[in-house]
Amino acid sequence: MSNRSASAGYDRHITIFSPEGRLFQVEYAFKAISNAGLTSVGVRGKDCVVVATQKKVPDKLIDASTVTHIFQITPLIGCVMTGLDPDGRNQVMRARQEAAEFKYKNGYDISADMLAKRMANINQVYTQKAFMRPLGVSMILIGWDIERGPQLYKTDPAGYFAGYRATAAGAKHQEAFNYLEKKLKGDEQPTTEDAIELAVSTLSTVLSASFKAQDLEIAVITQENPQFHILSLEEIDAELSRIAEKD
Repeated sequence: MSNRSASAGYDRHITIFSPEGRLFQVEYAFKAISNAGLTSVGVRGKDCVVVATQKKVPDKLIDASTVTHIFQITPLIGCVMTGLDPDGRNQVMRARQEAAEFKYKNGYDISADMLAKRMANINQVYTQKAFMRPLGVSMILIGWDIERGPQLYKTDPAGYFAGYRATAAGAKHQEAFNYLEKKLKGDEQPTTEDAIELAVSTLSTVLSASFKAQDLEIAVITQENPQFHILSLEEIDAELSRIAEKD
């Protein structure tokens, strides 16, 4: 950022472009996501979709069971929120409201792509109006579509959204992207076990850390069980043991 832009105060307003054509407040919202210090990964398989994220309990006095970044939105859709916790909870609440309204109006559940589009549209409005600020959070949505199978979408503070085979958000997201690109060459579609293994190995490789069950949160949707399912500590432990034995 040039001194001229800073002194002119272009980063003080959400709605004003700088002479270089940038919206600094929106860019700062992306920085807030990385600065939160958590990394999340989503992987879509042949008949499954998986999200995994770090679990950091900031204080020893906090009850660990009350700290989470993975949320259920509808029985078939869930998400992992990366970035500022309060902003994340606010967006989850809005997503649940939008999903409930959609079902009330139309008589059937909203699909993951429609919900991702709706949340991205709401985020985009936040970049236009001066009385709201962009939310410093990225939402990775997973769901099961009756017609199209496993769904993986990501939205960001600028209002962009897209479907992915695999994606990452948060600190070191670029390193995670590079790792996932290397591992998912061609059109190969991992099984449920492989997708969980890929998500965990991506986190442990880019963060150079080995994880215990209490350091991770994982959620899965499969063809056999299209309900959004958050893995318990025992289930995560079993998966980590299986991955360790494979190595």
